[in-house]
Amino acid sequence: MAHGSHLRRESVATVTELTASTRLVAILGHPVAHSLSPRMQNAAFAAAELDWAYVALDVPPEELATVVRGLAAGGFAGANVTIPHKPAAARLCDEADGDAVNTLVFADGRILGFNTDKEIVAGIDSRIVCLIGAGGAAATLRPGLRGEVRQFSRRGEWPPDATGCDLVVNATPVRDELLVEPVAGQTIVELAYAPDGGETALVRAARAAGCDVIDGREALVRQGAASFEHWTGTAAPVAAMRAALGLDA
Repeated sequence: MAHGSHLRRESVATVTELTASTRLVAILGHPVAHSLSPRMQNAAFAAAELDWAYVALDVPPEELATVVRGLAAGGFAGANVTIPHKPAAARLCDEADGDAVNTLVFADGRILGFNTDKEIVAGIDSRIVCLIGAGGAAATLRPGLRGEVRQFSRRGEWPPDATGCDLVVNATPVRDELLVEPVAGQTIVELAYAPDGGETALVRAARAAGCDVIDGREALVRQGAASFEHWTGTAAPVAAMRAALGLDA
């Protein structure tokens, strides 16, 4: 598949050799160079002894439809989609799991869309949720949230108010600004992460306050394991995925 000059393959991570039989998966985002998904998914393919490879493609919004259809026609097994493409990707699917998806499967000439972001918050009991953000990440997380959801965004109600909330979810890419002050007893879910493994402002404050924390790397594993299983049909090697991100097994 031909790509424009602005469309770059950002990373193949640990892959050392690609052959004609290698199955390919991509992550599509804009920007995407910071993504840890190639490191994690290529480690998973290696651990599962699969001849698969995962690459990152920087795709501007106006090119998304062309690229998705090109990958499907070109033999890719599937793709992840991240900021800002999750709602638009759902509209390109023959079947989609809601109005925003983060995982695409290309099979039998069809594009299937799945929302594995729901796995990030699966099993979390909550009465009142402070959901920060109104983009595609918030849209894919919201179906998995339990209880009353209070949503905050710069285009709507702002600043966020987590008073009385037992679950706080940051579904924005903000890493260095503390959008709410966590308090003991809350569970904090942070989607943003620093590529160098450092803590975001929210995670640092939440751990200092004694909160239960799901940080951005843990969130990446939860959704990534489910994506892996959609593409390959085999159980994800979660320990290898966690190790690739510097997390404990």
